[in-house]
Amino acid sequence: MSHHYLFVALLISCLTQNCYGYFITVDAHAEECFFDRAEIGTKLGLTFEISEGGFLDIDFWILGPDQNVIHKGERETSGKYTFAAHANGVYTYCFSNKMSTMTPKVVMFNMEVGEAPKADEKEEADNNKLESMIKELTTSLTNVKHEQEYMGVRDRIHRNINESTNSRVVMWSFFEALVLVTMTVGQIFYLKRFFEVRRIV
Repeated sequence: MSHHYLFVALLISCLTQNCYGYFITVDAHAEECFFDRAEIGTKLGLTFEISEGGFLDIDFWILGPDQNVIHKGERETSGKYTFAAHANGVYTYCFSNKMSTMTPKVVMFNMEVGEAPKADEKEEADNNKLESMIKELTTSLTNVKHEQEYMGVRDRIHRNINESTNSRVVMWSFFEALVLVTMTVGQIFYLKRFFEVRRIV
C-alpha cells in the first residue's frame, strides 16, 4: 500500500475540533492513506470532493484500529461521513485510484477530529448550556466553511468543463470551415476540367 503524501496542507484551528483540509493527487493504480488517532467516543468525520481527473470518481474506505472496515464507497464523486470512535487507536482513511489506467485524480478532503468525551460530560452540559451552544455554533460555522470550499471546487470543475466544451466547438467550427473550403476548391477545379474544351490539332 502506497503511503506517500502529495498534498498542500491547510491546518484550521477550531474551538471544538481540529479540521484538516488537504488537496492530494492520487496517481493511476495508486492509493493514498491518512491517519488520525482518537479515543473511544470521539466524533470523527471525513468529507471529500474530486476536483480533477477522468470521470471525477474514486474509491475510498475508513478502517478502525482493528483494521475492520467502518465505511466504504466505490467510484464516489463526493462524500460526507461522520462516526464515533468505537475504540482507542489509529483510524485510517484511504483513497484508491486503482481502477484508473492512466488518469490521476485530484481530491480535496477534510478530516475532522472532535474532542474526546469527558466522564462528567452530562453534568457539565447541565451547568454550561452556553458552552454547549457555542460548540454547536462553531460546528455549524465549520460546516458552512466546508460547504463554501466545496462550492468553490464545483465552480472550478464546471468552469473547466465549459472552457473545454467551448474550445472543442471552436476547433470543430474551424475544421468544418476548412472542409467546406477544400470541397469548394475541389469542385471548382473539377468543373473547370470537366467543361474544358480540348483543342484538336
